[in-house]
Amino acid sequence: MHTDEAVNADILGELLAGGTYHYDPQDRHGPVLYLLAKPIAQLGGAKKLADLTETELRLTPALVGSATILLFGAAVELFGFLPCLIAALLFVVGPLPVYYSRYFIHETLFVAATFGLILSGAQALQTQSGRWAALAGFCAALMLGCKETAVLHFGALAATGLIGGRWRCRTTEPPASAGPELPPVEPARGAPMGKISFIAGAVFLLTTLLLFTGFGQNWQGLADLGHALPRFLARAGGEGHEKPFGYYFPLLDPLFIFSIVALAGIYAAITDAVTGARKAGLLLTVYGLLILLIYSAVPYKTPWLALNLWLPLALLCGLGAGAIWEQIKTPTGRWIAGLAIGALIVVAGQQTKTLAFDDPAAEKNPLAYAHTGEDLARLPLRLTQLVKEKQLAEPTIAVVAADPWPLPWYLRKFARVGYWQPGQEPGAADFFITSTDPAEALAQRLKDYRPEFFGVRPNVLVILWTPPPAQP
Repeated sequence: MHTDEAVNADILGELLAGGTYHYDPQDRHGPVLYLLAKPIAQLGGAKKLADLTETELRLTPALVGSATILLFGAAVELFGFLPCLIAALLFVVGPLPVYYSRYFIHETLFVAATFGLILSGAQALQTQSGRWAALAGFCAALMLGCKETAVLHFGALAATGLIGGRWRCRTTEPPASAGPELPPVEPARGAPMGKISFIAGAVFLLTTLLLFTGFGQNWQGLADLGHALPRFLARAGGEGHEKPFGYYFPLLDPLFIFSIVALAGIYAAITDAVTGARKAGLLLTVYGLLILLIYSAVPYKTPWLALNLWLPLALLCGLGAGAIWEQIKTPTGRWIAGLAIGALIVVAGQQTKTLAFDDPAAEKNPLAYAHTGEDLARLPLRLTQLVKEKQLAEPTIAVVAADPWPLPWYLRKFARVGYWQPGQEPGAADFFITSTDPAEALAQRLKDYRPEFFGVRPNVLVILWTPPPAQP
């Protein structure tokens, strides 16, 4: 379990035990992950943190990731059947969606909500339907309820809408020779647009209020949400996670195959927009490029954030492959094109096999960012063995470390575990777990204890200190 997964599991454990969700703008995200995971965990019989398993936790993003694939069916009207089929297949076998749909973090849910906002927003604009507008507002609130990075996507989508609106105005103007007396090509939409905007905004505000106040149980959550922006801006500066501008490029496409097909999709999207055919591809291109530039420009970078870029990349690949397919008319050519499309899917699947299945926690795996090493799984087993040897009914365990995560997850089966910062006095305990540089006073106290080392993550160790056998 990654450290972030362990933190999220601890929050979920508090909710299962009857606690109330409290939004923390300092170092947490919104409540959507826990609200979805709670009933799934309860169906598995979990009532507290100690009852949870990795499978119960990761089932939530796995189900949401699977549901995201189905959303491509709803996108057919916008982008076409073949492009959506190919994009869906890239989500089925692509390394980023497969890897992080098995991570108990917010990103998979965030991408699903983003896709939902794009689809429902497009339907609301096309049909002027209040129901689609309400769904768009709901999806936007889910995005914010997942992560504060929603504001980046709101900005990119708003800019895309403005560009699309200006393009529509230019392409729908009558020819100059037609004379001023001709009626406009499109009727004025001021009143309906105002109505759907109001509906979407109202649903967004109401849903956000319910989510961040714990459905009215903690109104401080709204004030905390207001404090999130300064914290969000500070974290965007890096805080130890600074990466260069091009960090996401090899994560998305190490062989540059998808980029070439996506470029074909961008060309097809521009061509369709110019000829008056589908304009959705052009808007997708604008949004995809904007969000890529935004994420690349922000110093703070982690590999799971690239999942947000995989969505437009997969759709653009689908548009590119679809455009190439339509240009080929002969049976032989289509067989060759079909084999090429199949090879594209196979390449993605091979990358997934390597990164998500062969050695998913390896230090050299670019998707396993500061991931917990498999060696740490030995720690609770070793503690259980020592407890039996010493015949302790309820052992007391003192953890002294500046950053104890993800130990709370691996020690969740032990009822008497306390956590202290270095330099604090932990008191008496049956076992101690410390970082490799315990404070001098504690080191002196443990000089006769037997140390055992366990790898937490790359270049990070903890020491389990076992007291010496009692003298006869």
